[in-house]
Parts: sequence; structure tokens; C-alpha cells
Amino acid sequence: MPEISQRYNRQILLPEFGEAGQQKLLQAKVLVIGAGGLGCPVLQYLAAAGVGTIGIVDDDVVSLSNLHRQVLYSTNDVGLPKVERATAVLKNLNPGIEIVPYNLRLTNQNALDIIGDFDIVVDGTDNFSTRYMVNDACVLLNKPLVYGAISKFEGQVAVFNCTQNTIEKPVNYRDLFPNPPAEDEVMNCAEAGVLGVLPGIIGSMQANETIKLITGIGQPLIDRLFSYNALNNLTYDFLLTTSEEATSHIPKDTVAFMNTDYDLACSTNSSIEIDAAEFNALLSNKYITVIDVREEGEKPVITEFPHLHIPFAQLKESAHALNTEVIITFCQSGGRSLKAAKLLFDTVGPAKKIYSLRGGIINWKNIQANK
Repeated sequence: MPEISQRYNRQILLPEFGEAGQQKLLQAKVLVIGAGGLGCPVLQYLAAAGVGTIGIVDDDVVSLSNLHRQVLYSTNDVGLPKVERATAVLKNLNPGIEIVPYNLRLTNQNALDIIGDFDIVVDGTDNFSTRYMVNDACVLLNKPLVYGAISKFEGQVAVFNCTQNTIEKPVNYRDLFPNPPAEDEVMNCAEAGVLGVLPGIIGSMQANETIKLITGIGQPLIDRLFSYNALNNLTYDFLLTTSEEATSHIPKDTVAFMNTDYDLACSTNSSIEIDAAEFNALLSNKYITVIDVREEGEKPVITEFPHLHIPFAQLKESAHALNTEVIITFCQSGGRSLKAAKLLFDTVGPAKKIYSLRGGIINWKNIQANK
């Protein structure tokens, strides 16, 4: 079509790209998760390049503090949903493509359905719980994931879960970071700050990697991590390999994925504790394992509810035999059981909901006696 030839003329002229490359872009479906600092340049360049269907997931609104780096928006957009404004701007940029807006928060309850409709996923998120959830969903659905991350003056780009040009098992985000940090362990951009041009650089690189994956040109950053420092222009390119530890943390199927509490996995350590009332409520769940991690002979003896007795020292070797979706540990006063819950989480990963009884079994029995 004349309009297509004229609009995309400069990239069609490239011998490595040509009309065949343009047709691949027009037929592609890309999901961009996050319409913020990284998502803005990704969306703009993918739309301009002619990616036929672009999905946008974001539940945030435009704020004044966004505008120094999220150049898809203007001052007049402050207070408006990002997805709605991004859709309008992109449709004006390129009316010949389809924009699919999702003005919602991506969760483990809707992620598989949404991601399943697209060929490639671009991660423009800024929090670890969503980042791990998106990675795990892509692994389960066998979708390539174009990863980007920024902080202060540094950024990273990689292509995960892509089998292109290799018969080996692809690297995923958990091979790089098997376990998520606690929510207060790594600062996000709102806390640490970020140079405004940095997400433009990293997001443009993500768009470039996406276009390479779609068209088959060049050498995408498959199983590689590219790191860039905006202060000194130093770059590093790391070769990544798979690890069995990472695999063990990924939910094994759809049911396990939907039962994984990603917010809990990335929360502070204290939030894996539950009080007596929460403990009692969970006891009605038939898919639960309660574990007494005390040593043999410790009092009081517990007969009020079914449970296993696995002393703390033996817990790690028994962890993989625990096949229920919810696990609760308890001890005398709560100290050992909290350590046990952390050990279980590190061993079997976030596919299970793991809790420790706050205050221990002594406190629980006192509360029950005073009812």
C-alpha cells in the first residue's frame, strides 16, 4: 500500500529489513507492561515503527513529577489515566495500528489471560512483585520477555525466555535474581531518583530489542545483560546462564501461579507473620500444612489441630516434600518459626504461601483460653 511504503520508507530501505521486515512488524502483537519512564519510549518507537497491535497495561495516572522523563504526556494530562492518554497519543502518531488499553493492575489472576494474547512482552515496571510475576507468566506461557530497569544514572536491558537461535533452555529473570529483595531493600525511582534521559535511552533499547526479535535482524540480547551508566558512558555486557535454583522458584503450572502471593514474596520480613486470628482462619483451609518446628519433647503438646512435627534443623531437607499451597510454621514464642518460614520461602520459592505464627504457640493457647 502506498501509505505504508511512504510511512515506513526509511526502514524499508534498509537491505537487512526491507518490506518483509515491515510486514512482520505489522503482523506482530506486543504487550508493554507499564506506561511510565521505560514504557513511554517503548510505546512511541514501537508505534512509530509499525508494530500492528500494541497492548498497554497500567493503572496509574499522570503526575507532575512524571513529566521530566515520561515524555509521552503533557502538563494538561496530569491527573488523567496513563493508558487513556497513551492510547490517544499513539493513535494520533500512527492511526494504522491497533492499541489495546488495559487500565488495570496486572495481577496473578489476570496476567496469564492478558499476556497469552501477545507474541512478545516488554517489561516497563518499577516494582519487584510485578517484575517477578511477569517473568513467571512468560516462562509458563513461553513468551519472550524484553526486560529493562533503571535507577539513578544506571540502566539494564536483557532478553529473557527466548529460544531464538538456541536449543538450550532459555535464561529467565530468576536466573539473574533468583529471589526478590524485600520491599525496603532496593529503592525505586521515586525514592532514589533518576536522570530524566536515562529511561529514554533504556526504553529505546528495549524497543530496539523488540524490533530485532520480531524481524529476525541483528543479534538481540538473548541470555545477555547489557548495563549502561549515563554518567561516564561505561557499558558492560554479561553472558547469563540458567540455574536449577531459579527453576525451583517458578510456579510449576497455572494453578500454582495463581496461588502465588507475589506481594508477599517482595514484602518486608515481618509481613510473613500472622496473628492468632489469621491462623485460626487459615486452619479451615484443607490445602494447608502446619509445622511444629520445635525440638522433640518441648511443651505444650498440641492436640487442637492437625500438624507435622519437623524440628528446625531438619526442615530444609524436608521442604520439597511439602505439597500444599499454604504452609504455617510455629514454635514456642515465634522466633524459630519466623526463621523457618524464611528458610522455606528461600527453599521452595514464592509458589507457596508461607507464614509464621506470631507470638508462638504459647501466645496462641493463652488467647484461646481467654475466649
